[in-house]
Amino acid sequence: MGISKVERLMNLVIALLSTRSFITADRIRETVFGYSDDASDEAFSRMFERDKNELRDLGIPLETGRVSPSDPAEGYRINRESYALPAVELTPDEAAAVAVATQLWESPELITATQSALLKLRAAGIDIEAADDDIAITSTAALPGLRGSEEVLGILLSAIDSGRAVRFRHRPSRSEPYMTRTVEPWGVVTDRGRWYLVGHDRDRDAVRTFRLSRIGADVTPIGDAGSVSRPDGIDLREIVKRVVGDWPATGQARVWVAEGRATALRRRGTVVGPKMVGGRAGDEITVDIGMFDRLAREVASYGADALALEPQSLRDDVIARLRAQLSTVSEVEAR
Repeated sequence: MGISKVERLMNLVIALLSTRSFITADRIRETVFGYSDDASDEAFSRMFERDKNELRDLGIPLETGRVSPSDPAEGYRINRESYALPAVELTPDEAAAVAVATQLWESPELITATQSALLKLRAAGIDIEAADDDIAITSTAALPGLRGSEEVLGILLSAIDSGRAVRFRHRPSRSEPYMTRTVEPWGVVTDRGRWYLVGHDRDRDAVRTFRLSRIGADVTPIGDAGSVSRPDGIDLREIVKRVVGDWPATGQARVWVAEGRATALRRRGTVVGPKMVGGRAGDEITVDIGMFDRLAREVASYGADALALEPQSLRDDVIARLRAQLSTVSEVEAR
């Protein structure tokens, strides 16, 4: 069964890129799928001539030369150095378009076309196996098909686009209860297939990251349009990587733990010495910071039985978490 001209040309490109020496037309006829063995020599010659001209018209550097010093036969190859593309740098809007494409590629309707497209991209010498797939989206120009959170993502992007704050329910993990948060959204970032909202948390008065899969469906834009804007110099990807662990914090934190309490935290640390806090006996310990967000969450989870001493950023984070928890409890009791 015959194949399309495009596929035959791609097969020819693959063959000519895979060798540094020149290969003859007869060898191409034998090895490149798409050139029928049943075709006459004249038919093959016409087809191959058209294909060579088309490759050159497309800007592909097709070269001719002797197969070897001892073989005067004419051969063909593609100059790899001339064919290589420079590094591609995407603008935010272009990155958003790529994000849409990567989501659409996963749909059953397009998977066949996707595989064909990827094959052709690889054949063209383009590296599509990116090690890091984090993409920042800050516009409603494109809405990726985020499974299970499409509506949430759409509302968030709309709020970012219009410069409005949002209010939603969020839980730090599946085992924890939802808490109402009010956030000034700056952007949505992907990291290793997961999606995160980055912005200023008004309840904690600090920059925070929220995983979209843990945000409730009832996201509500609030405030006037244009009242929220992303600060200059803010790198959303850097913020997310600090939280999810690709950007580990170094150094140690000083934490006080009450006597007989916070056993897991105490086991991770090194005891510096006894310390009284608010009339309660306990110990001062040092703990490797590791993932900053995780440590802050752990210290806050012990309530009055643990107290962050240093660094100040950790102390502020823990206090903000406790205040947010207190606010939530007050809201529940008032209902």
